[in-house]
Parts: sequence; C-alpha cells; structure tokens
Amino acid sequence: MAKYLVLLLVLLLSSCSKNSDDAQALLFEEQMFVLGTIVNITIYGESDDKSQKVFHDLLTDFKYMQAAWNPWKKGSLSRVNKLLEASEQPFVIGPAVKRLIEQSSVLSRKSEGMFNPAIGGLIKIWGFHQDEVPQGPPPPKALISTWLAQKDSMEDLELNGLILKTSNRNIKLDFGAFAKGYGVDRAIEHLKSQGVDNAIVNAGGDLRAIGNKDGKPWVIGIRHPRGDSVIASLKISGDESVFTSGDYERYYEYDGERYHHILDPRTGYPANEFTSVTVVHQSAAVADAAATALFVAGPQAWERIANKMGVDQVMLIDKSGKLIMTPKMERRIELIATDHSMVVVSDKIK
Repeated sequence: MAKYLVLLLVLLLSSCSKNSDDAQALLFEEQMFVLGTIVNITIYGESDDKSQKVFHDLLTDFKYMQAAWNPWKKGSLSRVNKLLEASEQPFVIGPAVKRLIEQSSVLSRKSEGMFNPAIGGLIKIWGFHQDEVPQGPPPPKALISTWLAQKDSMEDLELNGLILKTSNRNIKLDFGAFAKGYGVDRAIEHLKSQGVDNAIVNAGGDLRAIGNKDGKPWVIGIRHPRGDSVIASLKISGDESVFTSGDYERYYEYDGERYHHILDPRTGYPANEFTSVTVVHQSAAVADAAATALFVAGPQAWERIANKMGVDQVMLIDKSGKLIMTPKMERRIELIATDHSMVVVSDKIK
C-alpha cells in the first residue's frame, strides 16, 4: 500500500479543554503508526483500563490490515495480484480481501470508474507504489498509452464467494484510495461493539467521529491546500466521517509542474482541476472513495458522480482558489479568513 503522508485534516478539539481532574481522566488519547500514517484514537467518557484495552485491540486489527492489504509487499493482497497476473484460472482469496473487492467494486461502478482500485499498474508506472515520493521526469507517454489500452477495471473481476477470476491479466489491485476509510469504519464498529459511545479514529487527518465530548461537538479543522493554515471547520455530533483528497498529499515537481498521486484512469495522468475535495458521510469507506472520485471527475462531472455515489456534503477547491460546495455543506461549514465572493454553491445537489 502506498505510504500515506499526513493528509488534509487537522483535528481541532476545541472542546477538549480539561476543566477538572475528572474531565482529564475521562479523555483518552493514543496513537499508532500503521497504514503508512499516524492513526490517533481519542476516547471520551470511559475508564482508562477500558480505553487501553480497546486501543490495543485496534492496534492489533490495524497491524493485520497493514500486512494483508499491501499490494506490493508479501501478504494477502500481493498474493491476489500475483495470481491475477499468472493465470485466468479461478482461485481462492481470503475474507479480508474479498470484503475490500466487494465494497470497492460497488463504489467504483457508481463512480463510473473514476474511483478505480484496479489501477495498481498505473500507480506503479508513476512510482507512487513506493514509500518514497518519486523524483525526476514523469513516465514516458508510451508506457501510459500502453496501460490505457488495457482498460483495467473492477468490472473485469468475477467474484463468487471466495473464488476470484479475471480475463484481464494486467490488473493490479491497489486499495490506497479506499482501505484507510474501510479500516476506520472497522475500528469505529469495534469501538461501538465494546460500548464506546464517544470517540474519534483519525487516520492521518481523515477521520470518523462518534458521539461528542461532554455534550459538546467535536470540532474538525480543514486544512488549506496551499499552506498549513485552516480554511474551514466543522462541528460533529453523532456519527460522521470527514475525508479529503488533495494534490498536496504525495507529489513531486519537475520543470515547474506538480505531479501528484491522484491519477485519472481516463487519461493516465494526475487529475489537475481541483486542489482538494472534502466529503462528509456516515461511512468512512464511502467518504474516502468519493473524495478521490470527485477529485478525478473535475468541474464538469463531480455533481453527477456525487449524486450517483450518494454524497451530498462536499467542498471542492479549484486551482484558482474558488470553493464549490453542496447546499448541505454550505449550511454547516464555518469558513475561516476566506473571501466569500470565492464561494459557489451547487444547485444540482440538494
């Protein structure tokens, strides 16, 4: 799995001031480094012993996900990729990979392939499969043209139970635009199963939050795509995920051009019309996939794709600095030091 750098969101726990020793004892915060990023676990209202136990459960789960879902290092997913390449014969896959394929295939179809986990070969061509960000010139056009001619798609996979096969032996699966959200969902579901009502699982700035802190909402800051400042904030009480795709996450520059890791399966090159896309949704997996899909879709298609994927809380920032929002997002987001004349509200998503 491509290494994640620290992503768009910074968590602003403005409601986390510790007013008393009791309040301080109720707030548990710990972190782990998994899936190529720092995952912060925040739990409120539980005993320290319970929080510690749940945290270690999550650490075990995330380490398993990291080992199983890396497409380029030895594990369940890399085994699947090798077998897909080796033969068109069906083979048995593990339940962990099966669930990733099932859910991501549905989301890929809804996105018209703009979220496409079958582009592992293209990711490797660009060098974004490595932990280190690539350097130097972009790949030769001939390599990209060859990959485009293969038309790698999740539609090429046939899955029956645990039996997988394909007639396209060029497919390489890479769930880098989905696995983190899927993992965050699993972590939150485990917290709920253990009776935890108020918590945040923050994976490199992308997160899902449940409940609140002492009756006050969690406050989430959204980073400006061209700096370390915060451009907006959101208040969350209940159960919501906030995920962002941005061209500043993993990129390099060559001859004055920025080349980033969000690749457009239609062109073979980095999508280049937005600088960031933020999606709010109950499901972290949906928010993760949708943020990538809308970034790729660009100004002409993002509204259609958002409607098909069932997301109605979106903020997009284009290369001119214009903020484009859905009505639901515009009604709840708080902009910080932003020129409101640069805000456009979509009339195609209610």
